[in-house]
Amino acid sequence: MATAFHNLSDYDPESVPNAEAMRFGIVVSEWNSKVTGALMQGAVDTLKQNGCPEANINVLTVPGSFELVFGASQMVKSGKYDAVIAIGCVVRGDTPHFDYICEGTTEGLALLNKEYDVPVIYGLLTCNNMEQAEMRAGGSLGNKGDECAVTAIKMVDYKARLARL
Repeated sequence: MATAFHNLSDYDPESVPNAEAMRFGIVVSEWNSKVTGALMQGAVDTLKQNGCPEANINVLTVPGSFELVFGASQMVKSGKYDAVIAIGCVVRGDTPHFDYICEGTTEGLALLNKEYDVPVIYGLLTCNNMEQAEMRAGGSLGNKGDECAVTAIKMVDYKARLARL
């Protein structure tokens, strides 16, 4: 488990570009809202701590993790955002539903990154139990939302640097 060796909230602030002029869309699953709410708050706080004005952050919800693909797609297509962060949480149950949701959502978000010119950041927790999810949503392993926000900032900066070459 990679997070056993790295806290999700640990990052070198000096390595993160200033996000003052960046615009972010965050699409959040309502399912497992205790976890996804904490992830979303971590992402928003980290964006703001790195210079992004609150007015440049737009958070919208979708019913479940599978709907993150449509929600992120609509944000990307709107042209309003420099990056989109997709936040969800799927916890393994007794049926193969977990596998289908995780695979479909992962493939859909990956396809958006391939097909469009806006980075879509993968913030889907896929956990075996709720304890694992809570540990990654501000618990002992940090907050995946923090990591997603840093990734979003760095990807927007990457695109800008590439355009200057």
